This record gives sequence, structure tokens and C-alpha cells, in this order.
Amino acid sequence: MSHPATVADVALAAGVSRQTVSNVLNRPEVVRPTTLSRVQAAIDDLGYRPHASARRLRTRQSSTLGVRLEPVHGISGAVLDRFLHALVDSADERGMRILLFTATDVDDELAHIERLVEGSDVDGFVLSSTFHGDPRAAWLGTRDIPFVTFGRPWGLPDMDAAPHPWVDVDGRAGVHDATAHLLARGHRRIGFLGWPSPSGQGDERRRGWQDAMRASGLPEDAGLTCGDDVTAATATVADALRHGEGFDALVCASDTLALGARFALDAAVPVVGYDDTPVAEAVGISSVEQPLVEVASAAVELLMGAGRTVLPASTGHRLLAPRMVWRD
Repeated sequence: MSHPATVADVALAAGVSRQTVSNVLNRPEVVRPTTLSRVQAAIDDLGYRPHASARRLRTRQSSTLGVRLEPVHGISGAVLDRFLHALVDSADERGMRILLFTATDVDDELAHIERLVEGSDVDGFVLSSTFHGDPRAAWLGTRDIPFVTFGRPWGLPDMDAAPHPWVDVDGRAGVHDATAHLLARGHRRIGFLGWPSPSGQGDERRRGWQDAMRASGLPEDAGLTCGDDVTAATATVADALRHGEGFDALVCASDTLALGARFALDAAVPVVGYDDTPVAEAVGISSVEQPLVEVASAAVELLMGAGRTVLPASTGHRLLAPRMVWRD
């Protein structure tokens, strides 16, 4: 085809009307599955791409998702950068753009969100770094602003029944598998280095270690805590060793903590981190890897369903499995 494919070209190839093609692009839920598959095949064969600006005028939507660009803390801060790249790719597949903004704290973030909504600059938001007492979900929910969170709604009595969509990675399962693997290799005095509680992600990862230790009938008293800082981690582990604590392996809630622990421990003691950052790869630290491409894809799907516009309201969740990367 010498010219870019049009809706008329797709309709002709699929043997349907142009209105049906429009429904497939904007309201696929009203199209019969067999017709939907036929039209989608024609779109793929012809390489058709909807005219974004025309669709924005027609639907009165911006085709844009807002995401806060958070400050990078510690080595594992690179995870959010990788997630953003994956999110841009997933959004682009639906004809959506990502608008990044910065904020000094949660209140400032909500102020930015309010301005973006009032200006009709975005159709919905992807929130990250959820925490206990996080006010953002309730604030957005009461205003009927579409959003999805990367991170569970910590503190709710039943997170699976949350009134808003969320996607997360099962850190408890990931750390459990890492600990179980170390146990299978004959290690018995396996410690855990995590963050002070309450910490949604940190507490879940600690529980994974506890589950594996209990299942083997071993004590779970070798738990340490400190802030997510390399120097603090080194000092915390070194202090435990000075007070007679002995480890033959150590599992950590982040690669930042794992790197600090590595400096304090004998080289023969296995250390496992979390997030599989470039630093962990460079230093040779085993780590739990989050499936960030799948997280981004699930976040967009929860916001948009099978269509190309943001749903007015949605619920549901995805809890994805991580995988271990062993380097020793």
C-alpha cells in the first residue's frame, strides 16, 4: 500500500463498516469476538495506526497518563526507572502517552494531580510506592479520577477487595523461594536484613523468610533492620557480628541492603538481594528480579481494559511472581 492505511482500508479488508472499525478501536466491548479478531487482524496486516489527535478530539480525552517521577533513593531506585521505560512502551501500544511530573511530597503530588485533572491534561494516573496510611487512593477515589497503583493498598483488611485497581509483585513468595533454596543447599543459620516496620513491601519480604525458616523448623530470630542505605547496612551487620551473631547466609529486602551486608560478611557467606539491579549484577550478588514489563502491561490493562481509552472506573488486581537470579 503506497499510502498510510486508513479506517476505510481496514473496513474493506475486514469486510465490515467503518463504524465497526471505530468500535474496535474505542469500544471493543460492544463488538462480537469473531468480528473483533477479524478487524484486529486487518489492522495488524495493514499496519494501521489511529490518528491520535483526531481521536483525542473525538473522544474528548487527552490519551495521556500521569506518573510522578520520584527521587531515586538507594541502589534499588533504578527499579522505578526501568518500570517507567516499560510503562511508556505499554502505553504507546494503546496510543497513550506518559506525562511525568515531580513533587516534593504526597501533598504536593496531590496538588499536581488536581491541576492536571482541572486542565484536562490527563485521563488517569499510575501511582507507585504505596505505603501504610497512603492518602492518595482515597483522594482520587472520592473524585472519580481513574488510577492504578504499582503497589498494594497496604493497611486495608482485605487488599484483594480494594475499591481501586492495583498491580504488585509477590515479594513474600520471592524471598521464600530464595530462603528455601539456601536451606536446600545446607545453610541453616540464615539471617534477614530488612527495613523497620511498618513497611508494606519490607514486611511482606520478611514474612517470606519467616515462612521458609518455620517450614524447616529453624529459628527466625536472626532478623535485622535498618534504613535502605549501604553504610547503615554494613554497620548493622557488623554490629550483629560483634555481638556474637553468626550467619551462614543472609537474605535482604533490597540490593542496597545486600551490598552493605556484603561488605561486612566473609566472602564465603551467600548474600541475596532484591530487585536485581545493575549493581547487584556487577558485584555478583544473587537477587530477586521483579517482572517490570509484565507489571507495566498489567497496570495499563487494569486502567484501560481491552480498549484504547481509560475506563471511567475499574477494580481488580494482579499479583505477579518474581524470579530468582543466582550468581554464586
